[in-house]
Amino acid sequence: MADGLQVDRISKRYGAVAALRELTFTVEPGELFGFVGSNGAGKTTAMRIVLGVLTADSGEVRFRGNPLDAAARRRIGYMPEERGLYPKMRVGEQLAHFAELHGVPRRRAREAARHWTERLGLADRHDEQVQRLSLGNQQRVQLAAALVHDPDVLVLDEPFSGLDPVAVELMGRVLRETRDLGIPVLFSSHQLDLVQRLCDRVGIIADGRMVACGTVAELRERGADQLVVHAPGARPGWADGLDGVQVVSVDGERTTLELTDGADDQAVLAAALATGPVHEFHRRRPDLADLFRSVVDEERAA
Repeated sequence: MADGLQVDRISKRYGAVAALRELTFTVEPGELFGFVGSNGAGKTTAMRIVLGVLTADSGEVRFRGNPLDAAARRRIGYMPEERGLYPKMRVGEQLAHFAELHGVPRRRAREAARHWTERLGLADRHDEQVQRLSLGNQQRVQLAAALVHDPDVLVLDEPFSGLDPVAVELMGRVLRETRDLGIPVLFSSHQLDLVQRLCDRVGIIADGRMVACGTVAELRERGADQLVVHAPGARPGWADGLDGVQVVSVDGERTTLELTDGADDQAVLAAALATGPVHEFHRRRPDLADLFRSVVDEERAA
Protein backbone atom coordinates (compact mmCIF):
# COMPACT_ATOMS: atom_id res chain seq x y z
CA MET A 1 0.00 0.00 0.00
CA ALA A 2 1.44 3.35 -1.00
CA ASP A 3 2.59 5.72 1.75
CA GLY A 4 2.52 8.92 -0.30
CA LEU A 5 -0.12 11.24 -1.66
CA GLN A 6 -2.24 9.50 -4.31
CA VAL A 7 -4.50 11.31 -6.74
CA ASP A 8 -6.58 8.55 -8.32
CA ARG A 9 -8.65 9.26 -11.46
CA ILE A 10 -10.19 12.51 -10.24
CA SER A 11 -12.54 14.34 -12.61
CA LYS A 12 -14.21 17.72 -12.29
CA ARG A 13 -16.63 19.52 -14.58
CA TYR A 14 -18.04 23.03 -14.58
CA GLY A 15 -21.09 22.71 -16.79
CA ALA A 16 -19.85 21.80 -20.26
CA VAL A 17 -16.20 22.42 -19.34
CA ALA A 18 -14.12 19.46 -18.14
CA ALA A 19 -11.50 20.92 -15.78
CA LEU A 20 -10.03 17.51 -14.88
CA ARG A 21 -10.29 14.21 -16.76
CA GLU A 22 -9.42 11.16 -14.63
CA LEU A 23 -6.23 12.81 -13.41
CA THR A 24 -3.90 10.32 -11.75
CA PHE A 25 -0.48 10.71 -10.13
CA THR A 26 1.38 9.90 -6.90
CA VAL A 27 3.81 11.92 -4.81
CA GLU A 28 5.96 9.55 -2.80
CA PRO A 29 7.38 10.24 0.68
CA GLY A 30 10.62 12.16 0.33
CA GLU A 31 9.86 13.27 -3.23
CA LEU A 32 9.70 16.68 -4.88
CA PHE A 33 7.03 16.44 -7.57
CA GLY A 34 6.71 19.28 -10.08
CA PHE A 35 3.26 19.90 -11.53
CA VAL A 36 3.41 21.92 -14.75
CA GLY A 37 0.90 23.00 -17.34
CA SER A 38 -0.43 26.01 -19.20
CA ASN A 39 -2.86 28.44 -17.56
CA GLY A 40 -6.24 26.74 -17.30
CA ALA A 41 -4.78 23.23 -17.61
CA GLY A 42 -6.25 22.17 -14.23
CA LYS A 43 -3.33 22.44 -11.79
CA THR A 44 -5.01 24.70 -9.23
CA THR A 45 -8.29 22.76 -9.45
CA ALA A 46 -6.41 19.55 -8.68
CA MET A 47 -4.64 21.13 -5.71
CA ARG A 48 -7.91 22.48 -4.32
CA ILE A 49 -9.44 19.01 -4.53
CA VAL A 50 -6.45 17.60 -2.65
CA LEU A 51 -7.05 20.23 0.05
CA GLY A 52 -10.79 19.60 0.20
CA VAL A 53 -11.68 23.11 -0.95
CA LEU A 54 -13.36 21.57 -3.99
CA THR A 55 -15.06 18.20 -4.33
CA ALA A 56 -14.22 15.93 -7.25
CA ASP A 57 -17.10 14.60 -9.37
CA SER A 58 -15.36 11.22 -9.33
CA GLY A 59 -12.10 9.66 -8.22
CA GLU A 60 -10.36 9.78 -4.87
CA VAL A 61 -7.41 11.39 -3.08
CA ARG A 62 -5.57 9.20 -0.57
CA PHE A 63 -2.67 9.62 1.83
CA ARG A 64 -0.84 6.63 3.26
CA GLY A 65 -3.41 4.45 1.57
CA ASN A 66 -6.44 6.05 3.24
CA PRO A 67 -8.94 8.55 1.82
CA LEU A 68 -8.12 12.08 2.93
CA ASP A 69 -10.50 13.22 5.68
CA ALA A 70 -10.66 16.52 7.56
CA ALA A 71 -8.12 15.40 10.17
CA ALA A 72 -5.61 14.34 7.50
CA ARG A 73 -6.08 17.59 5.61
CA ARG A 74 -5.19 19.57 8.73
CA ARG A 75 -1.76 17.98 8.39
CA ILE A 76 -1.23 19.46 4.90
CA GLY A 77 0.88 22.58 4.49
CA TYR A 78 -0.50 24.74 1.68
CA MET A 79 0.93 27.80 -0.01
CA PRO A 80 -1.62 29.36 -2.42
CA GLU A 81 -0.67 31.40 -5.46
CA GLU A 82 -2.77 34.29 -4.13
CA ARG A 83 -1.40 35.51 -0.82
CA GLY A 84 -3.61 34.53 2.12
CA LEU A 85 -2.02 36.66 4.82
CA TYR A 86 -3.50 39.24 7.20
CA PRO A 87 -1.79 42.49 6.10
CA LYS A 88 -2.00 44.34 9.43
CA MET A 89 -0.99 41.39 11.60
CA ARG A 90 2.64 41.06 12.70
CA VAL A 91 4.67 38.30 11.04
CA GLY A 92 5.50 36.22 14.12
CA GLU A 93 2.04 36.63 15.63
CA GLN A 94 0.47 35.55 12.35
CA LEU A 95 2.64 32.46 11.96
CA ALA A 96 1.90 31.37 15.52
CA HIS A 97 -1.81 31.90 14.84
CA PHE A 98 -1.69 29.67 11.76
CA ALA A 99 0.16 26.98 13.72
CA GLU A 100 -2.49 27.04 16.44
CA LEU A 101 -5.23 26.69 13.82
CA HIS A 102 -3.54 23.41 12.87
CA GLY A 103 -3.63 22.20 16.48
CA VAL A 104 -0.14 23.21 17.66
CA PRO A 105 -0.08 24.26 21.36
CA ARG A 106 0.51 27.99 21.88
CA ARG A 107 4.04 27.81 23.27
CA ARG A 108 5.23 25.46 20.53
CA ALA A 109 3.47 27.60 17.95
CA ARG A 110 5.44 30.67 19.04
CA GLU A 111 8.69 28.69 18.98
CA ALA A 112 7.90 27.40 15.49
CA ALA A 113 7.10 30.92 14.29
CA ARG A 114 10.46 32.16 15.57
CA HIS A 115 12.27 29.19 13.96
CA TRP A 116 10.78 29.77 10.52
CA THR A 117 11.31 33.51 10.47
CA GLU A 118 14.97 32.85 11.24
CA ARG A 119 15.24 29.98 8.77
CA LEU A 120 13.75 32.05 5.93
CA GLY A 121 15.82 35.16 6.58
CA LEU A 122 13.01 37.11 8.26
CA ALA A 123 14.31 37.30 11.82
CA ASP A 124 14.50 41.09 11.69
CA ARG A 125 10.93 41.22 10.35
CA HIS A 126 9.39 39.06 13.06
CA ASP A 127 7.52 41.95 14.70
CA GLU A 128 6.64 43.89 11.55
CA GLN A 129 3.22 44.04 9.93
CA VAL A 130 3.01 41.93 6.78
CA GLN A 131 1.83 44.91 4.72
CA ARG A 132 5.15 46.66 5.38
CA LEU A 133 7.16 43.84 3.78
CA SER A 134 8.28 43.62 0.18
CA LEU A 135 6.35 41.21 -2.04
CA GLY A 136 9.28 38.80 -1.97
CA ASN A 137 9.38 38.78 1.83
CA GLN A 138 5.61 38.30 1.94
CA GLN A 139 6.17 35.22 -0.21
CA ARG A 140 8.67 33.95 2.36
CA VAL A 141 6.09 34.47 5.11
CA GLN A 142 3.59 32.53 3.03
CA LEU A 143 6.01 29.59 2.84
CA ALA A 144 6.63 29.81 6.59
CA ALA A 145 2.86 29.65 7.15
CA ALA A 146 2.75 26.41 5.16
CA LEU A 147 5.57 24.87 7.22
CA VAL A 148 4.96 26.24 10.71
CA HIS A 149 2.77 23.34 11.88
CA ASP A 150 5.26 20.65 10.75
CA PRO A 151 3.02 19.23 7.97
CA ASP A 152 2.89 15.65 6.71
CA VAL A 153 2.39 16.84 3.09
CA LEU A 154 3.42 20.10 1.46
CA VAL A 155 1.43 21.58 -1.47
CA LEU A 156 2.58 24.82 -3.09
CA ASP A 157 1.00 26.75 -5.97
CA GLU A 158 3.58 28.92 -7.82
CA PRO A 159 5.85 29.33 -4.77
CA PHE A 160 8.67 31.06 -6.68
CA SER A 161 6.55 33.81 -8.17
CA GLY A 162 8.01 37.27 -7.52
CA LEU A 163 11.18 36.07 -5.80
CA ASP A 164 14.67 37.39 -6.49
CA PRO A 165 17.48 34.86 -7.21
CA VAL A 166 18.70 34.83 -3.59
CA ALA A 167 15.19 34.06 -2.30
CA VAL A 168 14.68 31.42 -5.02
CA GLU A 169 17.85 29.64 -3.90
CA LEU A 170 16.78 29.80 -0.25
CA MET A 171 13.30 28.48 -0.99
CA GLY A 172 14.69 25.68 -3.14
CA ARG A 173 16.99 24.68 -0.29
CA VAL A 174 14.10 24.63 2.18
CA LEU A 175 11.99 22.47 -0.15
CA ARG A 176 14.83 19.99 -0.58
CA GLU A 177 15.31 19.83 3.19
CA THR A 178 11.58 19.22 3.63
CA ARG A 179 11.70 16.43 1.06
CA ASP A 180 14.71 14.89 2.82
CA LEU A 181 12.62 14.57 5.98
CA GLY A 182 10.44 12.09 4.07
CA ILE A 183 7.61 14.52 3.32
CA PRO A 184 5.85 14.43 -0.08
CA VAL A 185 6.20 17.87 -1.70
CA LEU A 186 3.95 18.87 -4.60
CA PHE A 187 4.41 22.22 -6.28
CA SER A 188 3.30 23.89 -9.49
CA SER A 189 5.39 26.40 -11.38
CA HIS A 190 5.69 28.06 -14.76
CA GLN A 191 9.44 28.40 -14.20
CA LEU A 192 10.47 25.20 -15.94
CA ASP A 193 14.19 25.73 -15.39
CA LEU A 194 13.56 25.59 -11.63
CA VAL A 195 11.32 22.53 -11.97
CA GLN A 196 14.03 20.78 -13.99
CA ARG A 197 16.68 21.63 -11.41
CA LEU A 198 14.72 20.84 -8.24
CA CYS A 199 12.29 18.03 -8.92
CA ASP A 200 12.67 14.28 -8.59
CA ARG A 201 9.71 13.74 -10.91
CA VAL A 202 7.53 15.96 -13.07
CA GLY A 203 3.95 15.66 -14.28
CA ILE A 204 2.75 17.63 -17.31
CA ILE A 205 -0.97 18.36 -17.38
CA ALA A 206 -2.87 19.56 -20.45
CA ASP A 207 -6.62 19.98 -20.84
CA GLY A 208 -7.21 18.37 -17.44
CA ARG A 209 -5.25 15.18 -18.20
CA MET A 210 -1.81 13.99 -17.19
CA VAL A 211 -0.07 13.71 -20.57
CA ALA A 212 3.47 12.96 -19.38
CA CYS A 213 4.97 11.92 -16.05
CA GLY A 214 8.41 10.76 -14.97
CA THR A 215 11.85 11.86 -13.89
CA VAL A 216 13.36 14.77 -15.76
CA ALA A 217 15.83 12.37 -17.40
CA GLU A 218 13.01 10.04 -18.50
CA LEU A 219 10.98 12.90 -19.93
CA ARG A 220 13.95 14.34 -21.79
CA GLU A 221 14.61 10.94 -23.35
CA ARG A 222 11.17 11.15 -24.98
CA GLY A 223 12.20 14.14 -27.05
CA ALA A 224 13.95 14.02 -30.42
CA ASP A 225 17.66 14.81 -30.59
CA GLN A 226 18.56 18.45 -31.13
CA LEU A 227 21.55 20.04 -32.83
CA VAL A 228 22.97 23.37 -31.76
CA VAL A 229 24.78 25.13 -34.61
CA HIS A 230 26.67 28.40 -34.33
CA ALA A 231 27.31 29.63 -37.86
CA PRO A 232 28.00 33.40 -37.77
CA GLY A 233 27.79 33.85 -41.55
CA ALA A 234 24.61 31.84 -42.11
CA ARG A 235 21.73 33.63 -43.77
CA PRO A 236 18.19 33.35 -42.29
CA GLY A 237 16.53 30.10 -43.35
CA TRP A 238 19.78 28.29 -44.16
CA ALA A 239 18.46 25.02 -42.64
CA ASP A 240 15.03 25.13 -44.30
CA GLY A 241 14.40 22.18 -46.58
CA LEU A 242 16.96 19.82 -45.03
CA ASP A 243 15.52 16.28 -44.79
CA GLY A 244 14.34 15.29 -41.31
CA VAL A 245 15.29 18.67 -39.82
CA GLN A 246 13.06 21.23 -38.11
CA VAL A 247 14.17 24.60 -36.78
CA VAL A 248 13.34 24.83 -33.05
CA SER A 249 14.75 28.28 -32.34
CA VAL A 250 17.12 30.94 -33.63
CA ASP A 251 19.04 32.99 -31.09
CA GLY A 252 21.22 35.46 -32.94
CA GLU A 253 23.87 33.44 -34.78
CA ARG A 254 22.98 30.21 -32.97
CA THR A 255 20.33 27.87 -34.41
CA THR A 256 18.76 24.90 -32.59
CA LEU A 257 17.45 22.14 -34.85
CA GLU A 258 15.40 19.04 -34.12
CA LEU A 259 16.25 15.84 -35.97
CA THR A 260 13.88 12.99 -36.73
CA ASP A 261 15.10 9.40 -36.37
CA GLY A 262 17.61 8.62 -39.10
CA ALA A 263 18.25 12.24 -40.06
CA ASP A 264 21.84 12.83 -41.20
CA ASP A 265 23.64 15.30 -38.95
CA GLN A 266 26.55 15.36 -41.43
CA ALA A 267 24.24 16.80 -44.06
CA VAL A 268 23.36 19.53 -41.56
CA LEU A 269 27.04 20.19 -40.92
CA ALA A 270 27.73 20.39 -44.67
CA ALA A 271 24.88 22.88 -45.10
CA ALA A 272 26.20 24.97 -42.20
CA LEU A 273 29.77 24.94 -43.56
CA ALA A 274 28.48 26.07 -46.92
CA THR A 275 27.51 29.35 -45.24
CA GLY A 276 30.98 29.94 -43.79
CA PRO A 277 32.78 29.09 -40.53
CA VAL A 278 31.00 26.92 -37.95
CA HIS A 279 32.06 27.76 -34.38
CA GLU A 280 29.79 25.28 -32.58
CA PHE A 281 28.12 22.05 -33.61
CA HIS A 282 26.86 19.56 -31.04
CA ARG A 283 23.94 17.33 -30.15
CA ARG A 284 21.87 17.80 -26.99
CA ARG A 285 18.79 16.34 -25.43
CA PRO A 286 15.80 18.72 -25.27
CA ASP A 287 15.30 20.43 -21.93
CA LEU A 288 12.04 20.40 -19.98
CA ALA A 289 10.81 23.61 -21.62
CA ASP A 290 11.27 22.06 -25.09
CA LEU A 291 9.47 18.90 -24.03
CA PHE A 292 6.63 20.87 -22.43
CA ARG A 293 6.01 22.84 -25.64
CA SER A 294 6.11 19.65 -27.70
CA VAL A 295 3.73 17.71 -25.44
CA VAL A 296 1.24 20.60 -25.18
CA ASP A 297 1.33 21.18 -28.95
CA GLU A 298 0.67 17.48 -29.55
CA GLU A 299 -2.27 17.55 -27.14
CA ARG A 300 -3.79 20.60 -28.80
CA ALA A 301 -3.39 19.03 -32.22
CA ALA A 302 -5.09 15.86 -31.01
